[in-house]
Amino acid sequence: MHDKTFQGLSDADAAALSEIVHEVASLNRQAAAVDAQRWRTLTRAFDLAQKQASSSKGRDMALRGLAAEIAAATKASDRSLQRQIGDAATRVRDYPATLAAYESGDITKAHVHLITELGTPLPPDKSAGRLRDELAILAESVHPRTLTERHQEAREQRGVRTFAVGDGMSGLILTGPTLLIEGIHDRVTQQGRTIIDARTQAKERLRARAAADAATAGHATGAGAAGTAFRRAEDHDQDALVASDDRTIDQVRADIITDMLLTAQPGADPTRSDDGPGTLGAIRATVQVVVPALTLLGADERPADLVGRSPIDADTTRKLADATGAAGRHWVRVVTAPIAGTVLHADTRLATPAQRLFLRARDRHCRWPGCRVPAIRCEADHTIDHCEGGPTCIHNLECLCQRHHSMKQFTPWAVRQRGGGVLEWTSPLGHVYIDEPPVPTVHFVPHDGPDPGDPPPDPSADPGGDPPPF
Repeated sequence: MHDKTFQGLSDADAAALSEIVHEVASLNRQAAAVDAQRWRTLTRAFDLAQKQASSSKGRDMALRGLAAEIAAATKASDRSLQRQIGDAATRVRDYPATLAAYESGDITKAHVHLITELGTPLPPDKSAGRLRDELAILAESVHPRTLTERHQEAREQRGVRTFAVGDGMSGLILTGPTLLIEGIHDRVTQQGRTIIDARTQAKERLRARAAADAATAGHATGAGAAGTAFRRAEDHDQDALVASDDRTIDQVRADIITDMLLTAQPGADPTRSDDGPGTLGAIRATVQVVVPALTLLGADERPADLVGRSPIDADTTRKLADATGAAGRHWVRVVTAPIAGTVLHADTRLATPAQRLFLRARDRHCRWPGCRVPAIRCEADHTIDHCEGGPTCIHNLECLCQRHHSMKQFTPWAVRQRGGGVLEWTSPLGHVYIDEPPVPTVHFVPHDGPDPGDPPPDPSADPGGDPPPF
């Protein structure tokens, strides 16, 4: 008779393990039930948004407003909540059998994602619960439209997204036609292998040159020998530099792509003429970095803030400052109150309105509660609309990204200024959310304008130039 317990476990330990397994399985079933109930609840929000407006644009705006209400109450991202609502409606409405199987424990959440992912392109009555390869083949065989037709629509969804990894690192997701993505990967792989091959060849030349030098030591004299030695020294330095490269193929590929995206001249440039390159290649990346003054001076290692994204280590920040300075670009000193943290003035003279610099320094990011879109990609919004008599001054302005600017304008969400840059948001249900500006001390932000030096501008002065957003 065979012992049914695990080898090396006592009866008591085996019993404890059995209890743990049973409890984990039970918790998984409970989690599945909670997930299913949450999806059904979010589907009710989807239905409510559909009911509120007749046009597709109106329904989308209504869904944004509802998602923002739920997100604010649960301290989540309204964009994420809106996607979750759409996904929940798909699962509940189009995949009831899959949802039931998940609740009963027959499949996992990963199976639910897989089935809905591959079944979504199909009409609702054609989806099936199979493994990825079988389902993909089945989908192509039963779909009433050809892959060519669907690809023409799908390619409209191409785009670029970023996500934070941590420790000062982020990822870049490029979504495009499979053929082109595979071609990109193949090209940078070939380029990476060429670099690695050059490294191997440089090491071989160094070894061969060392052997040759040892064999001919003491035989060469005169000016000709000196010239030969000089050329060998130059060759040695170049080969030593190439041979010192110890990057992996993945690291090389990442560096090549980064280099090309930041510096290359695009071939498809509508501004290009037969007489020379266009203007796209001259455009340089712009980021908003807030750096503590002591960090910039090397007296502190406090991280800088890549606004709306993540902290940046002090060493990288100082290298960025050195590079921008060498390129003739400038850093603007922004002085803030040491206790309240509100901006007092900025030592600069800009072609754009002074309020915009003031707002970017004060707000740093979109002021919708929880949104982290950098201020440099936001709009200067009038808290009280300009058409309703709202003045164009700091006390009636805040940075809002395009999404939340539209939501403020077209949904029942309301906002008012409470002074000192503090905003009070009121949701359609009457819930109040307070959003305060970041509280720096003295920091620096990058600026492409002329050298600072003139007296600071009056932040409440009329901006001139740019029209109000409303």
